[in-house]
Amino acid sequence: MHNEAITARYLRLGLAFDRLEEGFVDAFTGDPALRREVENAPAPDPRDLAHQAASLRDELPGAGLGDIRTEFVDSALRALECSARKFAGDDIGFVEEVHNYFDVDITMGDPDTYRSAHAELDELLPGTGDLAERYAVHKRAEEIPQDKVAEAVSAFSGALRERVRGTYALPEVEIVDFEVVGDKPWSGFNYYLGDYRSKVAINGDLTQHMSSLPHLIAHEAYPGHHTEHCRKEQLLVGTGQVEQSIFLVNTPQCLMAEGLADHALSAAIGPEWGSWAQEIYADLGLRFDGERAVAIGRAVGGLLGVRQDAALLLHDRGADQDTVATYLQTWLLATDERARQMLRFLSSPLWRAYISTYVEGYRLLQRWLDMPAAPGLGAVSPADRLIRFGRLLDEPLTPGRLRAELGAGI
Repeated sequence: MHNEAITARYLRLGLAFDRLEEGFVDAFTGDPALRREVENAPAPDPRDLAHQAASLRDELPGAGLGDIRTEFVDSALRALECSARKFAGDDIGFVEEVHNYFDVDITMGDPDTYRSAHAELDELLPGTGDLAERYAVHKRAEEIPQDKVAEAVSAFSGALRERVRGTYALPEVEIVDFEVVGDKPWSGFNYYLGDYRSKVAINGDLTQHMSSLPHLIAHEAYPGHHTEHCRKEQLLVGTGQVEQSIFLVNTPQCLMAEGLADHALSAAIGPEWGSWAQEIYADLGLRFDGERAVAIGRAVGGLLGVRQDAALLLHDRGADQDTVATYLQTWLLATDERARQMLRFLSSPLWRAYISTYVEGYRLLQRWLDMPAAPGLGAVSPADRLIRFGRLLDEPLTPGRLRAELGAGI
């Protein structure tokens, strides 16, 4: 079975999942005729899709795709087989579901880690009262006035675009259009349209904060999702790796992409991004303490696993939504409104396991990005870290590939 045949069948299989759950295909930049053909075909049977995924996996070793491409397609097919079985009604435990989707193993976080994060925040936030209340006061002070949001989005996207294009070459025609939407379970979403164009939707129901907006723009656009899509369309799809023309929810591809996007601001600006953001906000007439924001962000980073814990409580341990909301409020210092918004995401049939892409994706990529250049050497240099981030943008890497490189110390 030669390359074109098996990759075409992979694309057809992936497109069929959008017939089971709209939105399963996050992006498709391949042949429009193939997409129309799948859309106009009879509704697929989940059992048949599971069988197709398993059959394609069996055929992959002899398909001649090479090790890296084979590894990428194989990891996606394993995830698709699990999704098809879920659609067919099979009882698959949540931990197993996450493992099959994203090739990671998840466990509950350590409360002592969260207590340490709270202790750091206690030192950073003024006052001596309830920590959650002081954190809420801090968040309110960081709210971007509604009439400044569009201007701030434009300023940060422009500044990041200029910075990123100086490091990672992008086609002159690439463009991102931003729009504000509502009634969504997420804060932002990149719709990659192909031909180096993206539409980024920002949830207008959620208040935008000065410390999080630069991360959001970097995550969704430069050098996050949009940049990755552009680079892979140019370098991989354009050279025949057509399997990269489809982006499928609940596959290891997502864990890699979300981990990349969550490291995007640091890759573009550096870990001390606060002073850069402070200058941009000053031009908009907004006061922002960049140094303090970075310090608080580091402390809050210790709470990264709380949302994954919430998913485990909800889907693995049978906790009710009120119990999980209380857990989020206790450890994440979230308001009840914010906790309920997070629960909406965690309760979505399509997105319920997805929180692990942010948690485990960030952790895995951080270990890999920070790995010494050679065994016995000290901390990785900023230049080497940028080169590695470029590999994430340009190569079809998988969680398994990164773990192998970590194990080999390369």
